Amino acid sequence: MYNGLLTDVDDIKVGHFQDYSALTGTTVIIPVNGAVCGVDVRGSAPGTRETDLLKPENLVEKVNAVMLSGGSAYGLDAASGIMHYLEENDMGMDVTVCKVPIVVGAVIFDLTVGSNKIRPDFKMGYEACKNATFNNNLSGCIGGGTGACVGKILGKEFAMKSGIGQASITIGDFKIAALTVLNAFGDVYDAEKNVQIAGAYSKQEKKFLDTMKIYEKNLENYNVFNKATNTTISIVATNANLTKANCNKISQMAHDGFARSIIPVHTMFDGDTIFTLSTGKIDVDISFAGAMAAKVISRSIANAIYTSKSYDNLLSYQDITN
Repeated sequence: MYNGLLTDVDDIKVGHFQDYSALTGTTVIIPVNGAVCGVDVRGSAPGTRETDLLKPENLVEKVNAVMLSGGSAYGLDAASGIMHYLEENDMGMDVTVCKVPIVVGAVIFDLTVGSNKIRPDFKMGYEACKNATFNNNLSGCIGGGTGACVGKILGKEFAMKSGIGQASITIGDFKIAALTVLNAFGDVYDAEKNVQIAGAYSKQEKKFLDTMKIYEKNLENYNVFNKATNTTISIVATNANLTKANCNKISQMAHDGFARSIIPVHTMFDGDTIFTLSTGKIDVDISFAGAMAAKVISRSIANAIYTSKSYDNLLSYQDITN
């Protein structure tokens, strides 16, 4: 059920680079022929790059890469390395005097895991591009998900390790896939099984705690900035023939996948962002594509939990089920 890769969509490469001593990293998605792109930001603490370009009224029609990175705002620096790699490979928007690589992206806050002094930078972005392949089957604690964790209402002591998850759906000639860097404040559910699989967890009691109940009981004295540093970022890729406006709509509908799988979601201290790439191969009903995007996002979120391993004293799903 949870098999499938973002690269199941033709003409897309995925690459990762990470520093396990610092527990942070960068993931890059490269549509080798460029791709129409849209975005929808629902969290209220986003860290993003070049997202204004994706408005339908603005000039740029295609992007050359999407970056999903750790490091909070510092991690945006990795985009410079991605741009350098793309320039070396003659990829970008032709502006007559040169080609300017169009790199959009978003970051998660992972500075409380591992080292907060080492962040994704030019080198990490460049190396992630060098590692990009058409059949990248890596997930869990890799790339932008290296320092990701979930269930942080009581702080790191009760949080669980997560990372990157991938999933895809093929229906006839139509392909749609998702890759998610899961770093949520809230609890995480397998939406298809309707069961909690990660979140705030008591090691002593060996059970999940309910984030919303904890929140309700601590409204008067809860200082979120001492406890919760988050953000879930995703990319949907499809071979559907879409405009920028269509891609923005798909991204909007894909957030239903976040809502099904993360409780609470889109908070003031999450920067939840979803990009959608279209390689423009086949015509598909937009509403159907959006509904499938939400489904594949949910699958990728669950997969991020199922494939992650423990690091930095953060338990994983594998630890509590084995």
